[in-house]
Amino acid sequence: MTHYLDHNASAPLIDAARDAMLAAMAIEGNASSVHKNGRALRAMIQTARRQVAGLVGTAPDHVVFTSGATEAAATLLTPHWSMGRSPLTMGHLYVCAADHPCLLAGGRFAPEAVTRIGVDQNGIIELETLKERLGAHDKALGLPLVAVHWVNNETGVIQPTEAISTIVREAGGVLVLDAVQALGRLPVDLSTGLADFLILSSHKIGGPKGVGAIAGASDLMMPLPLIGGGGQERGHRGGTEAPALIAGFGAAAAAAEAGLGGFSELAPLRDRFEAELRRMAADIVVHGAGVPRVANTSFFTVPGIKAETLAIGLDLGGFAVSSGSACSSGKVGKSHVLEAMGVEGDEGAIRVSFGPETHWDDLSALIDALKPLIGRMRAA
Repeated sequence: MTHYLDHNASAPLIDAARDAMLAAMAIEGNASSVHKNGRALRAMIQTARRQVAGLVGTAPDHVVFTSGATEAAATLLTPHWSMGRSPLTMGHLYVCAADHPCLLAGGRFAPEAVTRIGVDQNGIIELETLKERLGAHDKALGLPLVAVHWVNNETGVIQPTEAISTIVREAGGVLVLDAVQALGRLPVDLSTGLADFLILSSHKIGGPKGVGAIAGASDLMMPLPLIGGGGQERGHRGGTEAPALIAGFGAAAAAAEAGLGGFSELAPLRDRFEAELRRMAADIVVHGAGVPRVANTSFFTVPGIKAETLAIGLDLGGFAVSSGSACSSGKVGKSHVLEAMGVEGDEGAIRVSFGPETHWDDLSALIDALKPLIGRMRAA
């Protein structure tokens, strides 16, 4: 039996998403075709569009489906935009040093046109630095574009998005929030004016892998397409849509909206787990514990023991956890998030992330497995 405790990497596929995918796969055809089969698939895509839009508080026409969050980021992070039929330029990109690598890569901006804003020891973006950098932005080059993660995928730390939004608005900038780890875990409502665009991913909320979305507060201002083609997604993203993946995403979004209120109930599990960790070894460091975090994530370092070694030992014992993010296949190395937070040492950290189907028995069993592992490693 495997205790799956790596939801931040990918949540298990929920039954509703699987059922929606199977229903779409049972229909032959292309969603752009005008015959009966094509219309049926188009209807499924539009249903999913409404479901995703409902989860994030925007209009269905403001949702553009992509192959995932990385493509969504690469599409949005570009100097080249349009406002209606007029060209619009983003002169510089500002990202957070603890952002996901798909934001840190800078999209279609030249490296010299990207500025990283640091974070404090808890992983919270330095608001004063952001304000200063945006205040010094040369608007003759174009508007400032700010891209920041809402919830950190490693620590679970929640960024002060309202404060970030206020700073960006006062500077006349455009704000993109990476909402991948916030979706289904925190209330997300674009109608409040919090952000201009969100980056979304299906498989973090129990939908299929291989599909994500851009969600906008409007569709008047849009980035020039990353992928041109046959005019799918109203010309914002070319290529034949994947109805089964999109339908699964929509079903997962509907389920996430219905279950949003219960997600915070996972916090007592996390807190009890961390209390047991500290009881087991008083020097264990839980990163981000002093600031707001999502309820399902614990990211901790055992001083003197490599996180990768612990993760391998736990895997052999039937526990699926992570030693950081899973953004690169087979990647082993120091967490850039911990580096940005100024954490010293090269041990790294173990990430435990779970979902509504997780019980205390799973976390208690993990504690029981960690005790002898840590004991043997420290003795060695």
